[in-house]
Amino acid sequence: MSVLSRAAATQATHEVAATVAALLTNTRTAAPRRLFSTEILISAVDPREAEQASAVPRTLLGPSGLGAAALLLPSPRRATPLPNDAATVTRDATVAPQVGHAPSTASRAPAAASPATSTEVAEAQRVTDLIPAKPEGPGGYATHRAARIPRGPTGLGTASANSARRETPIPPLYCPPPLRDNPALAAAVNDGILAWAGDIGLYEGRLEELRAADFGRLIMLAHPDCDDPDRLLAAAKCAVSEWSVDDYYCEEDADDSAPDGTRSSAEAELGPRLELAAAAIDPVHLPARYVAQLEAALDADPILRAFRTSFEHLGRYAGPAQLARLRTEIAGWFIALAAEAGWRSAGRMPPVWEYLTNRQPHSFLPCMAPIDVVGGYELRAAEYTDPAVRRVVTTAALASQMVNDLYSMAREDLSDGREFNLPTVLAAEERCSRREAVLRTADVHDELVHRFEREAAPLAAAGSAELRRFLAGLWAWMGGNRAWHADSKRYNEVK
Repeated sequence: MSVLSRAAATQATHEVAATVAALLTNTRTAAPRRLFSTEILISAVDPREAEQASAVPRTLLGPSGLGAAALLLPSPRRATPLPNDAATVTRDATVAPQVGHAPSTASRAPAAASPATSTEVAEAQRVTDLIPAKPEGPGGYATHRAARIPRGPTGLGTASANSARRETPIPPLYCPPPLRDNPALAAAVNDGILAWAGDIGLYEGRLEELRAADFGRLIMLAHPDCDDPDRLLAAAKCAVSEWSVDDYYCEEDADDSAPDGTRSSAEAELGPRLELAAAAIDPVHLPARYVAQLEAALDADPILRAFRTSFEHLGRYAGPAQLARLRTEIAGWFIALAAEAGWRSAGRMPPVWEYLTNRQPHSFLPCMAPIDVVGGYELRAAEYTDPAVRRVVTTAALASQMVNDLYSMAREDLSDGREFNLPTVLAAEERCSRREAVLRTADVHDELVHRFEREAAPLAAAGSAELRRFLAGLWAWMGGNRAWHADSKRYNEVK
């Protein structure tokens, strides 16, 4: 479902809606607010500040909190297990393990740093006793399920006695909180989006819906190192242009005419439309006699006008390599959109591995690519394209996409099979309940966030000041993205 039509959809009555609401309204988290112990999101307004910041040695946080001592100290298995209801909460842990949900190695285990205390060692042993030695399955969810310890009667005829326990509160997603909340700045960016959209005819007749989407708040939350409304607006225009592709080109009511005006079908014309969108951001140099026709086509479509003008605005702040990076991420996303259209056209549900492969480029990668542009610095292409850096960047983008999958799935159930999200794909492949699929998706999300947190640390230690700042920016982006989804009128009305 589109980013706007979701807002107007009838509220879902599917039994999974309550589970989704329970998961997503619990915004407590054990994830640290900042990726590194020293603030490195310095405003680049004064170059001297950035120079001084890059000269200060930074201490990377190691693991701490609930279950983290297992990562710090090896310890033998305890001869006498701790009681089942024992729960140790350390300074960084805000949520104790829920009944029936033993912590998994991939999720529910926070990171962030101090020498292990005796309490942490005891907790680590308890976790070790509960978790099998060889986790398996996406996101560690197979371990999550296998590690459950009975809390009540077991055996034939006890299912009803345990039914209430199976509906215990759902642990929160492991995701950092936002670094700031500036409603006035968000409103300024949102007003800029509305003025721009009105000028180019984007979302004509639907501007109030666009206002309600509150993309200005998303960009404000996701880029806490920038207080300049115009820089934020440049990034916001790019994001709205990207989302509008879904609204205009991928919906069931998409235009069924070709760019030259002949009759066709929306599915058949998706590829040609995406090709023109690519031309709007990466100029095509045709022989002279055809230039006017191309220009007429680019000017006739509000989406293409949006891409053109948003890139022009971002170009005030971005260098050639930064703009090329964004083009590359958008191109990968276009390919993924076409692949998803193929699933829809064939009427098939992709397997989980194929769905997640598609969701790596079909994620928030294009939105994250200009983090350094908004921050006022430039990450070198050699570092951005380094395989290890690429791994953590795509991990952050995919984790953020899992947040979107969870928040949008209940209303996407109303799309008559047009929409795909991980809970739906998991439930189809594994023949599990929708509730279980939601919990497994949460575990996939948490595994990805933990992976990013774990692998970003050595990269930051060995990389440039710009890389450290970019990695911290990705962490902040994940936190801002989650906070925006949690407050969005499109999502928080699902009950």
